Amino acid sequence: MKWVAQLPYYKIQREVKDGEQRSITCNRFMYLYKDRVVTRHREFPIKDILDMSYRSMGGSEGMFYLYTSKGVYTYLVECDPESFIHIFKEQQRNKIERTGRP
Repeated sequence: MKWVAQLPYYKIQREVKDGEQRSITCNRFMYLYKDRVVTRHREFPIKDILDMSYRSMGGSEGMFYLYTSKGVYTYLVECDPESFIHIFKEQQRNKIERTGRP
């Protein structure tokens, strides 16, 4: 199944080598499918996702929040995820209209 939206995000890994700390930025993607959201290390069934939101941290960077039945997951993003969130919410709205339940 092809994804319907993607969101670039990044993770900063810290590593200590020879007594010196280094920060390594790892660029990754989050994919929205009709039935799930997939990140590099996690997969969330759509039925477990309660909401999504974004908070700007100044400039183009911000925090993307994925609210699930198992907790809140945060991701660092360099672009506004408005279209990703909009597509998710539109999918949810369409599902409710078709089935009468989320």
